[in-house]
Amino acid sequence: MTIRTRTADRSPLHRLVRGALLAGLFAISPLVHAGAQIYEPLAASVQAALHAAVADSAPPDTLFAGHPENQRWLQQMSDRLARRIPDRAYREDLLKSVYYEATRAGLDPQLVLGLIQVESGFRKYAVSTAGARGFMQVMPFWVKLIGRPADDNLFHLRTNLRYGCTILRHYLAIEKGDLFRALGRYNGSLGRAEYPNLVRGAWERQWSYSHASAEPAVIARN
Repeated sequence: MTIRTRTADRSPLHRLVRGALLAGLFAISPLVHAGAQIYEPLAASVQAALHAAVADSAPPDTLFAGHPENQRWLQQMSDRLARRIPDRAYREDLLKSVYYEATRAGLDPQLVLGLIQVESGFRKYAVSTAGARGFMQVMPFWVKLIGRPADDNLFHLRTNLRYGCTILRHYLAIEKGDLFRALGRYNGSLGRAEYPNLVRGAWERQWSYSHASAEPAVIARN
């Protein structure tokens, strides 16, 4: 398998994730439901870091204006998402937020889009049988666990994406960059291949993207 990524890494965690992407993934199975993160007490330092990450500021208005490569990404992703979300303004607001929240967390935006497709089918008000909410199917216990105000609305677009990306980054740190295990934790199915492979399949088939502004690095995996 050959995995192509950008040469320009956005964070040390992004580099760690890139080196471990898709390790140990097997055949895709449809026998998976939107899952649920497992409640685990956090060390005070971890709680503080997650609290700060979730409380960070809104996306800057200049994220796409005057940046042709970002605009190219937005146009391609918008075209692919149009069937699921016909409203262009809302669709582009979602995509801009995904791009910002993913990259600030050291995640590939295409990975996050694949995860959203599997978790909620891009349904803002999706609720799983376990009570996970929104685009990224965030469990409500996270609000209290990381010390956020009780009125944090997990159905709010940017709030949901910020929680989801922060949680996935947290699980990647726990698993030392092992994306297979981090996705299993995210879905509450640690050690099972079905969910990580569903996300991988959505990521590769629907949301793959080649950046025009940089020569891709090649990571060969036999």
